Amino acid sequence: MPFSRRHADGIARAFLPARWWGNRYDYYYTREKLASDPLYPGVLQALRGSDAPLLDLGCGMGLLAHALQQDGQALAYYGVDNDAPKIGRGQRAAARIGLAQARFEVVDLARTLPSHQGSVAILDVLQYLPQTAQKRLLDASIAMLTPGARLVIRAALDDGSRRDSTTRLTDRFAHLIGWMQSVPVHYPSERDLRGTLETAGLTVDFAPLYGKTPFNHWLIVATRAG
Repeated sequence: MPFSRRHADGIARAFLPARWWGNRYDYYYTREKLASDPLYPGVLQALRGSDAPLLDLGCGMGLLAHALQQDGQALAYYGVDNDAPKIGRGQRAAARIGLAQARFEVVDLARTLPSHQGSVAILDVLQYLPQTAQKRLLDASIAMLTPGARLVIRAALDDGSRRDSTTRLTDRFAHLIGWMQSVPVHYPSERDLRGTLETAGLTVDFAPLYGKTPFNHWLIVATRAG
């Protein structure tokens, strides 16, 4: 289930403009996303019980850092994204509420990968990378996992369903209106993802994360044995 309206608004207030006449788009977007998308409650549940530092690949404005703080998970957070304006707005929002353990950096995951040891989150990112780049990203993320750490993925899977078609259309629309810089290029299948993760010796769980949305979103949690 998504966050309650009250909970979502409490997080979204970090994205209010500094002055009352400023642009409130990020506030309204964040509030509505948190109140309608089951992503963050699912990720928070997946990360509970681990204190490993977290790398958020494709972090956008860093909503996960805010959700973790609200949930009482004091993890060191490192968010990277190729969208410099979103990173800048994420830095300002984090500074506003004193997220001392959060840091952000502009990184193009199609070209380079940051250095990290701990847990890794890859949320709504894979479909924007070619298949070879997806495999490279997954292999690098697996190598970053420390004992007891988690690799948490939200992905729209290629399964030919009606939800699959709806997700593809919506992702293209997000690119057309400028919210996403890139157009999706390859949606992974469960078979390919499971094969990569299990071959690396990880314990893997797939669960649908539809909520009340029409999208074909799945939560994949892979754990490195302690």
